[in-house]
Amino acid sequence: MHIFIYLIIFFSFFDLFAQLPIISPFAVELQATPFLAGLAVGMYSLSNTFGNILSGVFSDRKGPFAILVTGLVLTALFLFTYSFAEDPYSLLIVRFLHGLAAGLIIPAAFTYLANRTEQNRRGKGAAVSGAFVGLAAIIGPAYGAISASRSGVPETMAITGVMLLILGVFSFFLLNRNVKSGKKLPAGPLSFMMIRRNPGLLRAFMGAFFLMFSQGVLAYMLPLKVDLLELPSEMSGLLLSVFGITAILIFLLPVNRLFDRVKPVYTLIAGFSVMGSSLFLLSAVSAAPLLYVSMICYGIGFALLFPSINSLLIDATTERSRGRAYGYFYAFFSIGVVAGSSFTGALALTADQGFVTSGVLLLSAAAINLATLKK
Repeated sequence: MHIFIYLIIFFSFFDLFAQLPIISPFAVELQATPFLAGLAVGMYSLSNTFGNILSGVFSDRKGPFAILVTGLVLTALFLFTYSFAEDPYSLLIVRFLHGLAAGLIIPAAFTYLANRTEQNRRGKGAAVSGAFVGLAAIIGPAYGAISASRSGVPETMAITGVMLLILGVFSFFLLNRNVKSGKKLPAGPLSFMMIRRNPGLLRAFMGAFFLMFSQGVLAYMLPLKVDLLELPSEMSGLLLSVFGITAILIFLLPVNRLFDRVKPVYTLIAGFSVMGSSLFLLSAVSAAPLLYVSMICYGIGFALLFPSINSLLIDATTERSRGRAYGYFYAFFSIGVVAGSSFTGALALTADQGFVTSGVLLLSAAAINLATLKK
């Protein structure tokens, strides 16, 4: 049954990545101003954050099964509504509903998976799920761009909707509806005070935010770096693919046993350090081969960090509090992407300055975790 949950994770992120290259052109096609086009892109992340939190709360109260099936079906239905978007404002409504429904899926899926994974295999399990996320990041944008150019954005979204609807129907009949219970569960759900006193959760949330902050910077600044060096524009896509393939190989090869044998806080620090250093290297190089080397290093750091923050969250929670923790966790994911691109854009940084800024933040996060290790 784990493989079915991995498929849900894949198609949920596939839905996210497939829309990245097509929403802003679609908004412009609907006569949106630059502001409204940008808002249409960001509206999904905004409502997705609320969806993540709601998913976490109700996964703890009702169990992840009901929220997972509801999220899949609602997301599929809202994907069909893109054909009703006739102007920028109706597109904003569709984007809000799509992001809100899609936000229900991922925390519930990861909660369901974590509650059914043995403790001594949670690192490897997180690595495998990370591989499916990486595959979605590689395949999704290519599918979205090609499909939209041939048949249009509403049709592209509808195809993804059919996939999610099929998964929702199969989930209803195949997944176990019962949530395991144990004697060591806390008296109540996860509270803000519990988070504040829980170093494992704080590390996991910090990791989620800065991981996606750097992704936001990379997505925004890498094409600018490639243009500045007068390299072919398609190289930015190739560079991102190299990073994704590197991470996937580490997630799937036998080296993934490392994540169950080494404490996740150590791989967390290593991941922050390698990612931060790779961004410094990316800012300093100008030759194409060295750009690829930088992205390979970034992929290694990403592969170290993603399973680590998942393992930290699992270790720091019980089945009764894990849903809400995953809700906050993926809310930090959504906020991090927006913050990364918005922060560097607001400061009007060059590509190299953006990479250095993000690298400093990642290395600072590594230093903070190292300094608080004993505590």
